[in-house]
Amino acid sequence: MFSVARVIALLGNEYPSVPAQTDRRRPPLDELILTILSQNTSDVNSRQSFRRLWSRFGSWQAVAGAGAAAIEEAIKPGGLGRVKAERIKVVMKKISRERGELSLDFLAHLPQEGAGAWLRRLPGVGPKTAACVLLFSLGKPALPVDTHVYRVASRLGMLLPKVSAEKAHDILGGLVPAKDVYRFHVLLIEHGRHLCKAQRPQCSRCPLLIGCPYGALQIEKQREV
Repeated sequence: MFSVARVIALLGNEYPSVPAQTDRRRPPLDELILTILSQNTSDVNSRQSFRRLWSRFGSWQAVAGAGAAAIEEAIKPGGLGRVKAERIKVVMKKISRERGELSLDFLAHLPQEGAGAWLRRLPGVGPKTAACVLLFSLGKPALPVDTHVYRVASRLGMLLPKVSAEKAHDILGGLVPAKDVYRFHVLLIEHGRHLCKAQRPQCSRCPLLIGCPYGALQIEKQREV
């Protein structure tokens, strides 16, 4: 199995345009809402929904005071509008009730573990959503394990078969050095989208093939056909 450093080096050569760090950070509440909108849809759709939501209401206070139907209409491009609209309202209500204001800026002053635990107490916020807020907004080295990261890491042998998504956060979080978390995350996503796809992965073109148990098995199967 490749080391984390080797995976980053090889994928960095394969995808040279992938940034080493984020060039823009949103406020943590913005990142949380965007991450909720990104569930079960593409980045293009979730960002469009986010823009429509902000354009329609102009502030998070206005969103919190709106009806679920109005929010659902605004975020329609992202799918699952009713579920996401209700989740956004419940999350905002809980934040306002516990903090006395509709803001998550205070998380920047908490240690990573405490900030993550606070976020995971919010309805519908699991380890991946919390990690997205911590990493992309607050610059804390929490590793979000989305479907691409989970798939690529599993195929590389970094995760045991059928390990839960929650446990995968703990395992990969312990493997990846803090300084490499962002780069590891975005490179595995890029690789999962382009070569290491869920269906018909292009193993023969993969720069990680020589150290990938899954890829070696796929190549062997092709030879037997």
